[in-house]
Amino acid sequence: MRILHTADLHLGRQFGGISLDDDHAAILDQIARAVCETRADVLAIAGDVFDRAVPPASAVKLFNGFLSWVASETGAAIVLIAGNHDSGDRIASMSLLADRKRALIRGEVRAVEEPLLLRDRYGVVAVSALPFAYEYAARECFLDTAIQSPHDVMAAQVAAARSKVPEGARWVVVAHAFVAGSQTSEGERSLTRVGGIETVSPDVFSGANYVALGHLHRAQTAGAAHIRYSGSPMAFGFDEAGAEKSMTLIEIDGAGTATVELIPFRPLRGVRVFEGLFADVIKQPPSDDFVRLVLADREPIIDAMKRIRVIYPNACELAYQRDLRAPEIKSLEGSVASRAEPLDVVDEFLTFVRGAGEGMSEDERTVVAAALDDIRQKEIAA
Repeated sequence: MRILHTADLHLGRQFGGISLDDDHAAILDQIARAVCETRADVLAIAGDVFDRAVPPASAVKLFNGFLSWVASETGAAIVLIAGNHDSGDRIASMSLLADRKRALIRGEVRAVEEPLLLRDRYGVVAVSALPFAYEYAARECFLDTAIQSPHDVMAAQVAAARSKVPEGARWVVVAHAFVAGSQTSEGERSLTRVGGIETVSPDVFSGANYVALGHLHRAQTAGAAHIRYSGSPMAFGFDEAGAEKSMTLIEIDGAGTATVELIPFRPLRGVRVFEGLFADVIKQPPSDDFVRLVLADREPIIDAMKRIRVIYPNACELAYQRDLRAPEIKSLEGSVASRAEPLDVVDEFLTFVRGAGEGMSEDERTVVAAALDDIRQKEIAA
């Protein structure tokens, strides 16, 4: 049984206020081609399909087209779960785009978790899809007030899934969690709303032949060789600059042993950090990569970002080495660099003013995004 495992697409996300729509389209095309070229029996996407619960229409259209193509043009079964960035209802509704006999799409936690049963020449492979759930949702679902942590949530989900695995079947789990001992990256939201420890012990997955994880953006194992994060398909922060991004192809033999092959992604634009003198920066060949520059010059350079953007039009951050001892790093305009996207800041402000769940509408999002893009274009032209 061959399983192509990926996760954390974050469709609709921006990088430094710059749209990633074209980058995401290129990534989805690479996944679709990999499904065909590897003759994968299963495509597993372990959550965070979208970057927010209410993604832009362009992101939804892009993914719907991709999912429909995989369902209609390949023989691969589709296993898809909601992550902590996703709307469970939105992910669940995508089951309409796939053949239910060859798909398992889960948006919300369930007390009864039936697996997708697939067959190969060795027998049955049971695939369980366990979507992300907060503690309060799991308590309501399992009628268990003892569920107080992400570990408790996952333990309840895995137990429900394990009880439905046929005797003798090989078992694959697709989940979205922070497994203890894993390495984090920028931009990964907390998985608990109550504080405290948010990690899950790898022991909770006892009995599984392979665990396809989502949430962490670095490809890595988590406590055992068969428990693995595929990582995100592209870098979303400068802490991942230069990181090799990949899909994970797993082959499970008749004994249930999983072998792993990494299939590299080729991002449309890379993420780089350049450190050195300004005079050296402007001698570099032009690039559309997202760039953070840390200048070694002892004195400030006049119009530094404007001049740098002639070479790197997608330069996002500028700092000076002499300032890095201070707790603040200056951004393009000299203010404190923020991890938040401008569109996110507006959305969060409106949610605060209007009340929970009352952020930007689709129309408002379109208007604000256009205004932010106009501001950026004026900065580039200035």
